[in-house]
Amino acid sequence: MNLNVKSVERIPISVPFRPVPARNMIRELPHWTLFEICKVTLECGVTGYGETMQYYTWGTVSDASVAQAVGRNAAELMWDDSLGAGLQMALFDTVGRATDTPVWALLGRKCRERPLISWWDIDMPGEDWVLECQQAVQEGYTDFKTKARPWFDLDVQCRTLCPTLPEWFDVDLDFNALLNDTSHAVSLCREIEKYPNVKIFESPIPQHDVAGNKLLRERTRVAIAHHFGSPPIMTALKEDVCDGFVIGGGATRVVRDGTVAAAAEKPFFLQLVGTGITSTFALHLGAVLTHARWPSVNCHQLFTHHMVLPRISVSNGMSQVPNAPGLGVALDEDAVEQFRLPEMPNKPYPAPKLLIAIRFGSGATSYYTHTMQYWDDFASGRLPVFQPGTHLELVPDDGSDAWRDLQARASAAAVHCAGREL
Repeated sequence: MNLNVKSVERIPISVPFRPVPARNMIRELPHWTLFEICKVTLECGVTGYGETMQYYTWGTVSDASVAQAVGRNAAELMWDDSLGAGLQMALFDTVGRATDTPVWALLGRKCRERPLISWWDIDMPGEDWVLECQQAVQEGYTDFKTKARPWFDLDVQCRTLCPTLPEWFDVDLDFNALLNDTSHAVSLCREIEKYPNVKIFESPIPQHDVAGNKLLRERTRVAIAHHFGSPPIMTALKEDVCDGFVIGGGATRVVRDGTVAAAAEKPFFLQLVGTGITSTFALHLGAVLTHARWPSVNCHQLFTHHMVLPRISVSNGMSQVPNAPGLGVALDEDAVEQFRLPEMPNKPYPAPKLLIAIRFGSGATSYYTHTMQYWDDFASGRLPVFQPGTHLELVPDDGSDAWRDLQARASAAAVHCAGREL
């Protein structure tokens, strides 16, 4: 059987968000709707597919990657992470289909039939978290992974969400280091640990702060997760700075890092983000990595369509690994045609005509037009960190000169006032 790559087709698409994610993703991640479907056809006639989240991935597919693949044996190429996400997935899928082998069997030895999988959302008002978790419970999930941000009062969010949750439903909070240092982190983490649903804090403070992370881990009952590699893995293990890891990237990197985590007896989140295509690839990896014991983070729940048939089904927080050849699911060709774009657009960030108000407990307001403006202000210590009473809201365009003037000034630089302009 000839496994040489005959052709590679790349199809740009835009997959819509569901309504609740859409109204929150617009201020930070509007570009997450953009994907590239990659179809690989072998000389033997077999076709497989993968996807790249174009503006959030460990590797995009380039013209050079395609040129490198055409004419080469797909089985020899599929472990090359540098080819990009969609092409690597498609190579694994085609080899599996051509050899009547599920992808998990190409990746390693199966250790579980049903990996854990989480429901993911960005930071939101507590009321929106409630809506998302209600849907998560209805669809069989037992874990919610989300973002903890200083532009919301985290205690208010948890106080709103947690009473609505079953006792068996877990919440994992990713701070992306925005607690800044242990002086802020210890007090807030100990406050939030009173909510029994909260099980994991991810990267509460900068991961390179070894002493600070060791101290924080000693002071909270909640497990601490770090992205694998910072600090260097031998330092992280020697100093025991965290309870487990976040591991992502291409197949070679994930298997390598997952093997190290297993040798150290550390569980990890398997983080590969996309639609149901990427989520299915992650299920195959989760089937063979012994310590992928924390629910995987794939984010396909954000979108109106999973892009695979059948849709990913979850029961008791777990999803069955397909055993059919390749990825073991079909590409939703109708959805691909529905969402096809003539070409891949430039990154649509920031979204136009946004005006964002951060209202502080003191009554002060800071106005911005995109996330990185206020992210930098919080991370650098120019704004209070996790001040009680803080919340974020979008200020709708009312057509007034006042709105246009304030939006123009906030586009140039943050606008701070003792009360509120709008």
